[in-house]
Amino acid sequence: MSAASGLVTIGEAMALVAAAQTGGWAHHRDLELSVAGAELNVAVGVRRLGRPATWISRVGADGFGELMLRELRAEGVDAVAAVDDTRPTGLMVKERPNSLHTRVRYYRAGSAASALTAFDLPLERIQRAAVLHVTGITPALGPGPASAVQLAVDTARAAGVTVSLDVNYRSALWSRSDAGESLTPLVKQADVLFAGPEEASLIVPEADPEDMAYRLAELGPQQVVIKMGADGAVSLIDGELRRTPAIPVQVVDTVGAGDAFVAGYLTELMEGAGADRRLATAVAAGAFACTALGDWEGLPTRADLPALQATEAVHR
Repeated sequence: MSAASGLVTIGEAMALVAAAQTGGWAHHRDLELSVAGAELNVAVGVRRLGRPATWISRVGADGFGELMLRELRAEGVDAVAAVDDTRPTGLMVKERPNSLHTRVRYYRAGSAASALTAFDLPLERIQRAAVLHVTGITPALGPGPASAVQLAVDTARAAGVTVSLDVNYRSALWSRSDAGESLTPLVKQADVLFAGPEEASLIVPEADPEDMAYRLAELGPQQVVIKMGADGAVSLIDGELRRTPAIPVQVVDTVGAGDAFVAGYLTELMEGAGADRRLATAVAAGAFACTALGDWEGLPTRADLPALQATEAVHR
């Protein structure tokens, strides 16, 4: 599938081992196996909403890596991933101690994706994309992945490709100070910026979301979206401030909802839709993802969205 008019994203995905029911591992040992990762989730979300998506990474020469590539191709995502026979595919373990809380642990040190370098990038695909989407997770994996992200962003900007950055801070990978120092130059190069309020405070002084949106926009991005979960989103798009409420749903699992939000927004951006439609689809996709278990399994298609809009009308 061509990357033209579509999304290209770069980052690590991992095998996901999740508890099949609530309760600690000592009491329940039924497991479910899947794959997940922020960039993978966005790629699947964009593809389900109708746009081409390419995911670039590395995987291990193991069953987890094979599963990942099969799942992505089954979803119609163009997976461009070197298979590394010296490093394993990373692992994510998710447990549900109770119905109100999910705990996620990562086992990614020495993974295949942590060996990603600029040499792994198919630059012509980036040059032909409509949007390059990167996150703050990949640079945290090490110098090689950081150099790959920087080259991808430089290549996209030189080709006139829209650059999207989701801060996506992971405290297990690096400190707030290191993250802020490394990600600020990328923020300055981004056209579209996504961040939660705490993530935004890595880059600009902590304040209310509206003030942080203005400060972030001063660094360069023309579209700044502060994701606020159940409180919706605050955005500053081409100088206009907006507040977009969330859609109330019965929450099953919030993991991956932020990635679904990003996928909805970027899909509509690639469709040429206005800011209000971009945000409406973003909050709808994020809400839909909360109604099902799994990081990407509950991502909506275009045909799914009207059902959620009907639910929203009932709640009004």
